[in-house]
Amino acid sequence: MKSFSEESTNDQVGGNSYWRWSKQDFFPEESFKSWGSYRSALRQTCFRLKDRIKSRSDDATELGELRKRSENDMKRCLNWWDLTWFGFGSVIGAGIFVLTGQETHKHAGPAIVLSYAASGVSAMLSVFCYTEFAVEIPVAGGSFAYLRVELGDFAAFLTAGNLLLESIVGTAAVARAWTSYFTSLLNRPSNSLRIHTGLRKGYNLLDPIAVAVLTIAAIIAMISTRQASSINWIASAINTVVILFVIIAGFVHADTSNLTPFLPYGAKGVFQAAAVVYFAYGGFDNIATMAEETKNPSKDIPLGLVGSMSIIMVIYCLMALALGMLQKYTEIDENAAYSMAFQSVGMRWAKYLVALGALKGMTTVLLAGALGQARYTTHIARAHMIPHLFALVHPKTGTPINATILITISSALIAFFSGLDVLASLLSVSTLSVFMMMAVALLVRRYYVRDKTPQQNLLKLVAFLLIIVASSMGTSAYWGLNPNGWIGYCVTIPLWFLGTFGIYKFLPQQRTPKVWGVPLVPWLPSLSIATNLFLMGSLGSDAFLRFGICTAVMLLYYFLVGLHATYDTAHQPRQPEQKLQQADIEDDGKSKMPEAPVSFP
Repeated sequence: MKSFSEESTNDQVGGNSYWRWSKQDFFPEESFKSWGSYRSALRQTCFRLKDRIKSRSDDATELGELRKRSENDMKRCLNWWDLTWFGFGSVIGAGIFVLTGQETHKHAGPAIVLSYAASGVSAMLSVFCYTEFAVEIPVAGGSFAYLRVELGDFAAFLTAGNLLLESIVGTAAVARAWTSYFTSLLNRPSNSLRIHTGLRKGYNLLDPIAVAVLTIAAIIAMISTRQASSINWIASAINTVVILFVIIAGFVHADTSNLTPFLPYGAKGVFQAAAVVYFAYGGFDNIATMAEETKNPSKDIPLGLVGSMSIIMVIYCLMALALGMLQKYTEIDENAAYSMAFQSVGMRWAKYLVALGALKGMTTVLLAGALGQARYTTHIARAHMIPHLFALVHPKTGTPINATILITISSALIAFFSGLDVLASLLSVSTLSVFMMMAVALLVRRYYVRDKTPQQNLLKLVAFLLIIVASSMGTSAYWGLNPNGWIGYCVTIPLWFLGTFGIYKFLPQQRTPKVWGVPLVPWLPSLSIATNLFLMGSLGSDAFLRFGICTAVMLLYYFLVGLHATYDTAHQPRQPEQKLQQADIEDDGKSKMPEAPVSFP
């Protein structure tokens, strides 16, 4: 057994203890040295904002300098098998069991299978973009790092920060749902394990079990990424067995007459449902955040990310089709669709198997969320947009313990007090907006390189991108206002085509991926922009209101803290270029991939 002194040595980071909480560790930047320095920084807000909007990171900085700020490396211990199961664990949760029945009954009818196919295609387009970035820039920051390289600090913070904020809320919602499914498995009332208080409705049922589950998932994530991966794939394998049972039993007891009429609510219902069930595909971006811990990113990430999402898309469509054939869409129970559908064909006991599958799925979602969100947070802290303390990687475990604790405490506080109905309504446009921005960033990456691309080509790219985005927004708005019309599409769709064709015809690609790239550029990224904006337009006004509130909160924090911290960090003396290049060479050797492309000198 190790002595206390040996344990203390293991917690040393660059001569300092890992567990340090001084003001210097939270705010080491010059702007926060004193109140006078801070007031001076606030007076320069406009000047500093212009600087941050114009500034962009590069591949070498993300791969070398920023990673060094964690003071220890994360352990490269994952392969394509682990990433594939992380895909299953991150994506397949309770959503498929809950959303399918709800949207079949309310919006799509038996055509829910088309809704899953449509949202699955949109998700796959985003997966392609994520995969190219993750292979080229294998760091823990995911979309934050990619957007920071191509669109700059300001855009990266707003988009990725908003996504992280909603991920915390989403994790809290899953934890509350875990308690509900657990009580269902015990055949007890849904709120029987919660503490009833006199607080305001929606916040009056305290949920200690949700807090406990979040804490256990966080502890596993902090101890070892390798062990967390093993637990994830075992739990995901059990969940997969349950899903296969649902599909096979559903087809065995199928009645094809239940598929008639196939489109009871028309095309509008199909796309309304697609916008909602799209969130059943959410979570795949967590896989990209594991790139820094992947042994061979150039091979493992495409197999793990694209492979898992392709299989998940097929599984979702088969599950949706099975439900549609088991029971008439008008008779489907919105709250317990599969349980009641099996009960209608005499398989009452299947209710417990479905509850067990949903419970296992939510457990892996919580575990994968604890891993992925902590790594997002770590890289955001590396850029000094939040206190640098949360960028530290523990020297013994090779995991970002501080960032994991921050995410867990935030989610646990929300899960403990907030009701599921309050949290479930917070699924918003943030995810779709980030995926749309990722497609824009990919086009910028392929067609623009600073100090290389002619100014006139940059202006053309900006113009064509504005046409693509504006026409896609026009298509989405016209669909929302007049779903049965067609005149508007005669304007918006040709404009989208012209914008995409303009990039294809008049702009040469400035960069070719060395290992894995999105095919059919610019068409597929442009289509990703259009589909994500179209699905955003299918959401209700409340979603955009919440998005606006979240963005306002992020802006307030950015102007008061993040802007000044990142400005100071960007303008402090840098390490010698030779050291950065050497760090890149060492990293490349570890990952067995070609030297990461340095986009900008």
